Amino acid sequence: MFHTRLAAIQGLSATETKALDVLDREGPLTAGDLALRTGLAPASVTGLVDRLERKGFARRIPDPADRRRVRVERSPEGLAALAPLFADFGAQVEALYREFTDEQLQTILRFMTEITLRQRDATARLASVGIGDKSGPTAG
Repeated sequence: MFHTRLAAIQGLSATETKALDVLDREGPLTAGDLALRTGLAPASVTGLVDRLERKGFARRIPDPADRRRVRVERSPEGLAALAPLFADFGAQVEALYREFTDEQLQTILRFMTEITLRQRDATARLASVGIGDKSGPTAG
């Protein structure tokens, strides 16, 4: 809900925030790669990137490997606009960190890393399930 509220303050839709999250995690991507990672139709990504550019949150840059292609990346100005909105939450998280030992934080980090890997695996298995198929994937 925190990110939903931040998005609303910035005038971003759920799809736009998801795309920005993917760009944060993956770095600059081609439109095709962005479509694959978000599950959007490639034709929809062009309009999405156009909107993110107009709002100042993303920009198109030349692909260093192939100058005929472009990549989409987060704009530094867009990130800077969000920073003040994270200040309060960041201070609260910093205070929470101080309540744990380094050893405890290492355990928490290990757990979070492992749960993330398992969620990615589960997401990949869901990709094989058809829309409306309630039988679900098998855990192979």
